[in-house]
Amino acid sequence: MRELGAHLLRWHAANTTYALATVVAVSGSAPRPAGATMAVDEFGNARGSLSGGCVEGAVYELCREVLGTARPVRRRFGYSADDAFAVGLTCGGELEVFVHRITAQHHPAIEAALDPGGPLALVRDLDSGALVAVGPGIAAGSRVDPAVVRRARAMLEAGMTGVCVVGCADRERTVFVESFVPPPRMIVFGATDFATALCRVGRMLGYRVTVCEPRPAFADPARIPEADEVVREWPDRYLRHTPVDARTVICVLTHDPKFDIPVLAEALRLPVAYVGALGSRRSDRDRRRGLRAAGLSDHELRHLHSPIGLELGGQTPEETAVSIAAEIVAIRRGGSSRPLSATDRPIHPGSELPVAESSA
Repeated sequence: MRELGAHLLRWHAANTTYALATVVAVSGSAPRPAGATMAVDEFGNARGSLSGGCVEGAVYELCREVLGTARPVRRRFGYSADDAFAVGLTCGGELEVFVHRITAQHHPAIEAALDPGGPLALVRDLDSGALVAVGPGIAAGSRVDPAVVRRARAMLEAGMTGVCVVGCADRERTVFVESFVPPPRMIVFGATDFATALCRVGRMLGYRVTVCEPRPAFADPARIPEADEVVREWPDRYLRHTPVDARTVICVLTHDPKFDIPVLAEALRLPVAYVGALGSRRSDRDRRRGLRAAGLSDHELRHLHSPIGLELGGQTPEETAVSIAAEIVAIRRGGSSRPLSATDRPIHPGSELPVAESSA
């Protein structure tokens, strides 16, 4: 929704009523993720996209309907094989779309969600269309339910977006929680040519990239302009005090035991998404012996991706960066790392967004 921020704020300033259509669930090979948004104002102007063109016409008409009736609508769009002119997704997936009317009473919650200043969850009640913005110390909007706020804060902490059922019996509510969180971190140790290429790919994947390099001659931001920041510090010392979370990926490219062993000993004990280290198979064997000598267990060492990356046959720093990024994406998304032509599983593994378990 934030990509529509400038348009929505202009509509708010003009007190324009509009319909907001949001993808709340996805299954199969759908073109856009949950949270994709399209808006249509009372004059018929449309902004945003839900499917790259497959269902926009039908959703536009839904928006016009909701503007007229003020009643929220929840509609599923799937593959239409029998009628070439029917509304459907030719890619074979399904989208569930929620459309509700936005008036001045909803503006505080929308505007809070559009503010990039910090983590925030926007909660849509899928029955009433009520909106609540939930963040650290914030619960702004209509019909603020403490149980919904608790669930939204828990999902925000995990960076989760999806549909969930809160409460039970006559207090049961179905809501869509959309989490807006800062980009995940990629921490690269070693300001090498490989790091330069990896920074470029990491930023393309949406990571905020930090390069840590202890050697003054190499810790120069001008050498790695693609990095969001370059830190001159000893790697393990830096890792001990920098914030990380379950989405953080750590890539050790120093290829020097005096740097590698201490920083990997720290990294493999942290609750992060990925830890990888550059080097040959011989270097990897020596590195693992050094880490065992430093007290790491076999269980901890199983989380080390070394030699780093997938076997693509690459040789240049750019090809190596693609190999590393491919492994990170496969782990992040649950991919098999096999050619699509050699598998028959869904092209987008894990794309289904089931309704979460109920919470009292």
